[in-house]
Amino acid sequence: MSRFSFARTAAVFIKEFQQMMRDRLTFAMAVGVPIMQLILFGYAINTDPKGLPTVLVNLDNGPMARSFVAALQNTAYFRIDYTVQSEREADALVENGKVQFMVVVPPHFSQNIIRGEKPSVLVSADATDPSASGNAIAALNGMATQALRNDLVGPLRSLQNNAAPYEIRVHRRYNPEGLSRYNIVPGLIGTILTMTMVMLTSLAMTRERERGTMENLLATPVRPAEVMVGKILPYVVMGYIQLSVIMAAAFAIFEVPMEGNIFLLLSLIGVFIMANLAVGFTFSTIAKNQLQAMQMTFFFFLPSILLSGFMFPFRAMPEWAQALGEVLPLTHFLRIVRGILLKGNSMAQLSQELWPMLAFLLVAGFVALKRYRQTLD
Repeated sequence: MSRFSFARTAAVFIKEFQQMMRDRLTFAMAVGVPIMQLILFGYAINTDPKGLPTVLVNLDNGPMARSFVAALQNTAYFRIDYTVQSEREADALVENGKVQFMVVVPPHFSQNIIRGEKPSVLVSADATDPSASGNAIAALNGMATQALRNDLVGPLRSLQNNAAPYEIRVHRRYNPEGLSRYNIVPGLIGTILTMTMVMLTSLAMTRERERGTMENLLATPVRPAEVMVGKILPYVVMGYIQLSVIMAAAFAIFEVPMEGNIFLLLSLIGVFIMANLAVGFTFSTIAKNQLQAMQMTFFFFLPSILLSGFMFPFRAMPEWAQALGEVLPLTHFLRIVRGILLKGNSMAQLSQELWPMLAFLLVAGFVALKRYRQTLD
């Protein structure tokens, strides 16, 4: 046997390198995925959300109430987007997911402080994602002793003791114990379906092409739309099978509550499944082999899981990242599934999350059908 040859090794290296460069899609994925990870983890991900949308119900126009509101905003965690006059209006905003917090300053707040009666300020937090509100609540408690320092002067200086002159009562809604599984387990429904539905469908057409059965399919009188629907429907059934397993585990093992309508959830999940299947079908018409289909699946799944609010608080991300996240169906589905399971939301309340998924489905379906027609030509 001849000795190791560097020349032969160099020849094999050149051959493999040239073959790798010819596969432009794989090379683009190898370069694009690390860049995307650097951008998302470096700029988009933030575990300390600030500027959280808040609705204020200020039932006292006194100076101390104004000082409290100013101190609230100075924490940088609370951004007052709505000012209403009744708790009912504020409750609706929290329930619909418009705001993260509701702050209610009681009537005669200033007078009661002067009398030393220590009034209570109600802070109601949407705790479906405990990590999104934890630091804000801590900052709220930390400012309590300092918020009215400039008001408690002169005869009122005696009220400047170690304890705050008012009480903050925090009400964590929908998840009063702050259990992370109430947030994670419903989110897993969307992430698992996203990964499996896109991956399985993306392999459908490439598998036909690699096995040589594509020619037989093209020889049949089946139309492109019929092929697309026929290939997608079995995976819709598979998606509901996966859903039943996850939901059974969520209720039996993790004791996730079910406050809303289960049939509403099942119907909206169907829209989400078909949106992901349309993406997978599009990938299958682009990829030349199953490896490329898997690579494109990962390229879609990574931003979906990072920008949807599953792993990190959605409102903690910068505006450009939130704009990208709003395009992804997983972002809206997470709000739907958490809204139904934890809040008991109705169809009217979830319509604002349904139409973006429908729009994504129509666009992805159109692109998939157009791409498939091109493969026929």
